[in-house]
Amino acid sequence: MNTIREQIEKRITGAGSGYVFTRKDFQDIASSGSIGKILSRMVQDGIIRQIGRGVFDFPNISPALGGQLSPDIDQAAKAIARKFRWSILPYGNLAANRLGLTQQVPVKITYLSDGPTKELKIGNRVIYFKHARPKEIYANSFLSGLVVQALRYLGKDRVEDKIITHLKQKLSHNEKKELLENIHYSTEWIYEVAQKIAKD
Repeated sequence: MNTIREQIEKRITGAGSGYVFTRKDFQDIASSGSIGKILSRMVQDGIIRQIGRGVFDFPNISPALGGQLSPDIDQAAKAIARKFRWSILPYGNLAANRLGLTQQVPVKITYLSDGPTKELKIGNRVIYFKHARPKEIYANSFLSGLVVQALRYLGKDRVEDKIITHLKQKLSHNEKKELLENIHYSTEWIYEVAQKIAKD
């Protein structure tokens, strides 16, 4: 039988480079105290690194770029959400960036969350979690929430034909169907845009 450390290492390496995690991700393997000690030793051994309070990653390595890359912010946000059992959704320009509607990388990384408003430092960056009502987060349809947030960020007057065409090409038939099914409670203009996106 594999030791506790071997089981933890197998899960981390199996998830691949860039994986971000907390002790909570291994609670089915051992007690929190045991996991904490093992993760600390793995940090000392250079296998993983601590990137925030109670947050670790299995870093991406790029010799061409000088070694370890910066932590994956999306992965970090998801790990924190798992830890606290929050539902989260990229907010504003972060949502637009994730959909390829803007190449601008947000200076302020913000997620809507059904947890409390909170900010957490990850590496050299800060992730802001902004409390929102559950229906604003679209917990049952991450994609729908992402589209709504991106459109809200752009604003009605900036949603041109090329934006609609981009989303029509990016979303699959099933994703378009999902979007229409979950967007009824949004504002009228956003629903109208969603109808254009979903129209084949």
